[in-house]
Amino acid sequence: MTMKKTMISLGLFAAALIASPALAQESGGQADRPQTETAKPADLDALLQLVEQGQLTENRLHRQREAEFKARRDQQARLLREAEAERDREAARATQLERQIQQNEERLRDLQRTLQERLGELKEMFGVIQQVAGDVRGQVESSLISVETGRDARVPALDNLIQKASSSSSLPSIDEIRVLWTEMMREMVKSREVAKFPHTVITAAGDKKTVDLVRVGNFNLVSDDQGVYYKYDSENDKVVELPKQPSSRFTATAAALAEAQPGEVVGFGIDPTRGQLLSMFVQAPSLRERIDQGGVIGYVTIALGIFGVLLAIYKMIALAIVNAKVRAQMKAETASDGNPLGRVLKVYEENRNVDVETLELKLDEAILRETPALERGLTMIKLISAVAPLLGLLGTVTGMIATFQAITLFGTGDPKLMANGISQALVTTVIGLVVAIPTLLLHSFVSGMAQRVIHVLEEQSAGLVALHAEKEHGGASAA
Repeated sequence: MTMKKTMISLGLFAAALIASPALAQESGGQADRPQTETAKPADLDALLQLVEQGQLTENRLHRQREAEFKARRDQQARLLREAEAERDREAARATQLERQIQQNEERLRDLQRTLQERLGELKEMFGVIQQVAGDVRGQVESSLISVETGRDARVPALDNLIQKASSSSSLPSIDEIRVLWTEMMREMVKSREVAKFPHTVITAAGDKKTVDLVRVGNFNLVSDDQGVYYKYDSENDKVVELPKQPSSRFTATAAALAEAQPGEVVGFGIDPTRGQLLSMFVQAPSLRERIDQGGVIGYVTIALGIFGVLLAIYKMIALAIVNAKVRAQMKAETASDGNPLGRVLKVYEENRNVDVETLELKLDEAILRETPALERGLTMIKLISAVAPLLGLLGTVTGMIATFQAITLFGTGDPKLMANGISQALVTTVIGLVVAIPTLLLHSFVSGMAQRVIHVLEEQSAGLVALHAEKEHGGASAA
């Protein structure tokens, strides 16, 4: 009996060891029970009761988990059935919509075919309207009349007409077509008018200011007070002052044009190409810019030319004065030291008693002494007239070298890259000829003046020698 109780106790103890984790997991709060209650399992009956209670609790938890799992399984199955039903409904709806689209496309094709049949000749007419409206829009967009009336008041209506005329789904109305006729008439009528109106312009310095503009038809825009010419930048819708203005004979009449009465005729420069000639005029280089294109060689040639001309003018004045003094000396009774002829006569007076050969030599010496002063500077003028073409040729050669270098580096695709070298070659040639021709003519004229004075000296000298010889021969015959 004692042995049997011992086996039962060991079995209950093993079962208690197996069931203790479950009991601990089931209720963590039981671990917090008073020490007096946890000490009871020392009784085997109480321990057996605890094991049985643990098994009951575990079974209840298993059943609860199984019930929750089945509930979630049933819910997932229900959701799956609902999703499949929604999928079937959307598939049916997609099929219906595709069928509807096909029906609509077929109906649209029928309607378009009917529209094309009913349009007939109107289709060709709308094509012409579209083309004409496009041309008129281009003219209106760049027209000076749009500066006065405002481009936004004209262009959008034409854009609407062009869009509707080119559309296959809508047609322009009569009022929209009438816009084309109205704008064409406005362009024609206002092109013959001279109008004055205030407008904001961009000056050459980049500043904005409001001036009274005078519109001459569809050709020019000028300010009434200063006569400044403007151009219309249609891309940016701005009125811009030309960086280079025409000559004063064109700009001086702007105020008279602005104040002219109807029927009054006023002279005014008009660009009939609507700004193209003025744009070309702006790009054309001025005289100073052309001279700058010649470079250093051009400046040297011009400096030599100016020096040669000033020297020639100085010699002309000096020789004119000497010639006047010589002429006065020819009429005077006494010789003067203030002119070449007077100094030659002085030599004659100082050598009245010498023989003819000696007197002739003395007079020749006096003439030779006067000649360098009369011809001084003529050689320099002649040298400048000869060197100037050579400098022009030098500039031509250097300019062509620069041109060939540009061709080697950049090719011949852009002619502007070769323009500098060609401009230098041509401008230096022109400058050389411009300097050479007048200096050569001035040298010939000044040399002629000097030769006339020398000729007078030689003539008077020969007369004095002849007179002295007659006196000498007359004295010898009398002796």
